[in-house]
Amino acid sequence: MNNPKINVTPLIDVLLVLLIIFMVVSPLKPKAFKAEIPHEQKDLESVVPNPDTLIVFIHPDMTLNLNKEPNAGTVDDPAPIIDRLAQVFAERRRNGDISSREIAAPDGDRTERTVFVKAPRNMEYGKVVKVIDALKRSGAFPISLQVDGL
Repeated sequence: MNNPKINVTPLIDVLLVLLIIFMVVSPLKPKAFKAEIPHEQKDLESVVPNPDTLIVFIHPDMTLNLNKEPNAGTVDDPAPIIDRLAQVFAERRRNGDISSREIAAPDGDRTERTVFVKAPRNMEYGKVVKVIDALKRSGAFPISLQVDGL
């Protein structure tokens, strides 16, 4: 009887080809990792915010402000801020203000409707969520939280 023998020549050929490929590719890999170091922190008081930015401030006495507009309701009665934001979004839609980002808005409308919520750190989570729910009813999308001290 003949004993079968395994022909390893094709295996060695494949391994040699792979070795040559890795030898050619290895000099192309990056040799350094470039990282940007944060610059000195600027004085935050001198930074001028974008006029299109909408920020809802929740004060410790549970009152709400839209940017610098006072009397925008309270946490328990957010109807004034819902109405005011709906007016702002309708005006932006009429003016053709389109978001610079490609975002998947709920109704396909690309009008800039980003709203930031800023609240004190010691405020109850449930109070902030009430305000976020009210902002969703007004048509705000996306809604982001501003955090001090970052």
